[in-house]
Amino acid sequence: MTSASVAAPPRMQWQIATVRAVVDETPRVRSLILDVPEWPGHRAGQHVDIRLTGEDGYRAQRSYSIASAPEAPDLAVTIERIDDGEVSPYLAANVQVGDRFEIRGPIGGYFVWTAPLGGPLFLIAGGSGIVPLMAMLRHRALVDSKTPTLLIHSSRGFEEIIFRNELERLATKEDGLTVYHTLTRRQPVGWSGGARRIDRDMLTGIGIPPAMTPRIYICGPTPLVESAARILSELGHEPGLIKTERFGPTGG
Repeated sequence: MTSASVAAPPRMQWQIATVRAVVDETPRVRSLILDVPEWPGHRAGQHVDIRLTGEDGYRAQRSYSIASAPEAPDLAVTIERIDDGEVSPYLAANVQVGDRFEIRGPIGGYFVWTAPLGGPLFLIAGGSGIVPLMAMLRHRALVDSKTPTLLIHSSRGFEEIIFRNELERLATKEDGLTVYHTLTRRQPVGWSGGARRIDRDMLTGIGIPPAMTPRIYICGPTPLVESAARILSELGHEPGLIKTERFGPTGG
């Protein structure tokens, strides 16, 4: 039997996803609620590949994090529009309910968290890097986990905080979740959160100390991820507990 004759596992086979609902999260970010009849299930932190095919047969493919919890009845992906991208301008601005495209997944097993792993849980996100971490927070809430959890989320401005209202609601449940926002470019009048990029002083001042051996997940633009991971390692956090996922400034 040749390798070409071996069928790909179900999660790596392309399926047709139908857009059932569209949720505008910010002016540049949308969540797509998808119907995927043969969806095999996923773990919080995994992603999918989405493939678009043009009328001329040209295909473009990109990877996007899953935003929904494994326990949720719907599969959701959240996509930021990259103006010069091939895929995200359509998905984040033009797609409509009823549209269809190809999808495969779930993909990835390194950057995942399940409630039985415990914590404390230390989440660091830049911009749309919040998406896989939001899947973890939604999973945490749906299984009624009380794992002590801190999220530090960096956004450019208040109106660009993805999942802002839901994060506020989750943080008021008094179940061990703390959410800290820092705005790097524009802060509204009376803003009480951070007003700079995530740095050593921020990670030291409000972060979970190394002595508590937190499980750390960092997702966002490459410079943020590399800087945060390096600082946390220098502060004494166990390298094996620091999981990273990054994206570059181009693509989409």
